[in-house]
Parts: sequence; structure tokens; C-alpha cells
Amino acid sequence: MSAFEKLVSHSQKIAHFNHLAAICGWDQASMMPSGGNQARSEAMAELSVHVHSLHTQPQLADWFAEAEQQSLTNEQTASLRELKRQWQQANLLPEALVQAKSLAGSKCEHAWRTQRKENDWQGFEKNWAEVVKLSQEEAQIRAEANNLTPYDAMLDIYEPGTTTTSLDTLFSDVKSWLPELIDQVIDKQSNESFIEPNGQFATETQKALGLEVMKLLQFDFNHGRLDESVHPFCGGVPSDVRITTRYNDNEFVQSLMGIVHETGHARYEQGLPKSLAGTPAGEARSMGIHESQSLFFEMQVGRSDTFIAHLARLAGQHFNTANPELFSQHNFQKLYTRVKKDFIRVDADELTYPAHVIMRYEIERDLINGNIKHTDVPELWNVKMQQYLGLSTEGNYKNGCMQDIHWTDGAFGYFPSYTLGAMYAAQYMAVMKNTVDVDGAIRSGDLSPIFTWLSDNIWSKGSLLTTDELVKQATGETLNAQYFQDHLRSRYL
Repeated sequence: MSAFEKLVSHSQKIAHFNHLAAICGWDQASMMPSGGNQARSEAMAELSVHVHSLHTQPQLADWFAEAEQQSLTNEQTASLRELKRQWQQANLLPEALVQAKSLAGSKCEHAWRTQRKENDWQGFEKNWAEVVKLSQEEAQIRAEANNLTPYDAMLDIYEPGTTTTSLDTLFSDVKSWLPELIDQVIDKQSNESFIEPNGQFATETQKALGLEVMKLLQFDFNHGRLDESVHPFCGGVPSDVRITTRYNDNEFVQSLMGIVHETGHARYEQGLPKSLAGTPAGEARSMGIHESQSLFFEMQVGRSDTFIAHLARLAGQHFNTANPELFSQHNFQKLYTRVKKDFIRVDADELTYPAHVIMRYEIERDLINGNIKHTDVPELWNVKMQQYLGLSTEGNYKNGCMQDIHWTDGAFGYFPSYTLGAMYAAQYMAVMKNTVDVDGAIRSGDLSPIFTWLSDNIWSKGSLLTTDELVKQATGETLNAQYFQDHLRSRYL
């Protein structure tokens, strides 16, 4: 085998262990009895150490040196770039830190499930202190190796090439027009009447409805499934994608759109290039691009008038109700485009969502850069929540700084992906409409033309292109946030 072939083979071996870790992680979040957490956490920490040792084997340096002298195709050159990036990232961290962070994250996240319900900041803070300390250690190591600030070094894991400088500029612009737009829309909607779901909507019926919507979105059930968890997520691997949602028997609005969102993630995973499976080049480009797919499904398609007509029809068929007006298309349009300043990010509407993301970005940036302490977060959260959405979270930790799962295991640098994803999604839709009859496809119930565009331009590319190259090739330009602003003004005003 050539050096390049050895690297690909070795990468595929690592991918097999990552496959097991992904399914174990899904089970831990959705199926595992709580008493199994300690043993599972130790097993997964051991597995992460083993994967780390595979990434850092000494012969890999020689293989990379040899492979760089080989005559490679464009695809192989891009693949080598991604292999080397992953190898360099892994070699930065000592094994002990990898293990300690995995254990601390599992412990914190598992306890958080109970502590959040009980509004127990003091209990959570004791576990979270260790997660933050280890994350800051990791950030410092990565920063020194890459000549970046600590937060930029963490951001680079999720959004290669993105920096706080570019995000500060981007988000400052959003903050200059978003608050006024939110107020304008809330004022406009204040005179609109609509019917909110209020009653008993059985979980099993909600799940059956969700599965039908997934079929409409052409989810491949041969290679994936839907389950339930505390926090909705998409996990597993491309050949076995696991998505989850959470149900509330008093309403179905959130779980249904949560399924649409996670199906967007899943379709991206299922559409990644199979010829590159098991290599970094065959993986999703970045978390921003990943979120662009879930938000394309949820926001661009899912809340369009034509798709809402399908949701209203299907929901009306599944739920027996004394009030059929609840399931009219007109009422569903009101339900799914309602703007309200509220506490919970995952339940936020399309318009207030960026405010939730920007405040988290600003807090985690300052935390990882060492400008604030983790104990400052509740107060800072309250200040920013009042500043951006006019709401106080003083003493309300479960609906404040304890609401997200991301920080429990040290996923600092992840939050900007959500708003970047929303911006990319708006850009794709604007360009797609030049060549695809989007509304016609949705109305017909056969969304294939939409998915073909996404497959050709995003899914099939994996990580062969950089983020900027991918977006420019798909849309003719790199990220242009104006599309996002135009989309929001058009839909809501």
C-alpha cells in the first residue's frame, strides 16, 4: 500500500471505533437506565483514550511525509488535507486530558438532567467547574499550537477558518437591526388571533405524525430511526442515523418542528459521499454547514406556507379534535410564525433565535478567553437576557444558564454554528429558487428537486472543499448575511 492508502485504511479503523462511541452516546442519552451512567462514562472515556492513541501513533508522521510527495488526484489531495488536520488536532492533546474531559463531561451532563429540573445551580456548578477548567486547559494548548486566542482555537474545531473577529463583525451587524425588527413584528402580530393547542396529544400519536413527516422529507428508515430524549439531537453515523425529539402531551408544535429540524441533520449525514466513508473528507464540512441543513429544513422549507399546508393536513388526520379550526392551514401558519420574547432557545421562534445564540457566544468567548469566571455566568446571562430580549432570569437557572446541554461536556465554540447555519440556509434558498420551483415541489408532495440541489451542491461534497469554497461554489459567493435579513423581513413583515 502507498502511504496515502495506509492513512485512509488507518482512518477507517478509527471511524469504526467512533461508530461505536456514537451509538453508545445515543443510547446513554435516550435508552440507558440512569444507574448505568457511571460504568458507561468510564467505558466511553476508555474508548476516547483508545481512539486518541490511534490518532497519535508515531508512524503516522512518516506516512504523512511520504503521502505529501505522492502524485495525488484533486480529491485525494483534499482528503489528505483533512486527514492531516484531524491528526494535528488530536496530537495537540495529552491522553490524560482527553480522558479527564470525557469523564467530567459525562458526569456533569448526566447530573444536569436532574439538576436542571430542580433549578439546582449550586449542584451543577460543582461539576461544571471541572468541565470549564479542563476546557480552558484544552483551549490554551490548542491556542499556543496554532497561534490563536483560546476561544478561536476552540471555534476552529467546529468552524474551521472562522474567528471571533469575523463573528464580532457579523453579530454586531445583526444586533443593529434585529431588536427593532423583533419589536415591529410583535407589534404587527399583536392584533392577530389564533388558536393554540391545548389538550391531550398522546406521545404515540405525535410520534406517528412525526414519522409521516419524516417520510415526506424522504428520510431513509433503512439507515436511521426516531427516538425520544431530554434534549433533541441527531447522532449515530451516516449508515445508522439516530434522531430524537421530546414530547409534551399538552401540545405538539415543538416536537413536530424538532423532528423536521433533526431530519435536516440526518438527511445531510445520509447524503454524505459513501466513497469517502470512514475518512474526514467524507464527513460534514463544519457545524455551521450542518446547522444550515437542519435550519434549511426547519425554517426555509418547514415554515413555508406550502409545507405548513402539509403539516396542518397530516396533524388533522392524526389528532381527533372537537376544534378542526386548530388544524387549518391559516392557524398553523400563525402557530409556526409566532414571534415571542421567551426564555428557551430550543423553543424560540426564527426571529428571536439569533439573540439567544449571540448572547451565548459572547459569554462562552469571554469564559474561554479567561475574561470572566464560570461563577459569573448566571448574573451575566441575566444582564444579556434583559438587554437582548427584555427578560429577567435572576434565580431562574433552569430557564437561564442551565438550559443547554452543550456546555455540560465542554462544547465551547459550538453556539455560533446555529446563526451561521441560518444565514447559509437563507442564502441557499435564495439561489435555489433561481433554478428550482421550490413552492411547486413542496406543494406536490415530492420534494426531490430540492433534495437533488442540496445533494449536488452540499451533501455530496463532504469536506472536500473548505467552507468558503463550498458556499461560493453552491451560491456564487461566500457568506452574505443580507440574504438572512431579507428573508426575515419578507416572511414576517
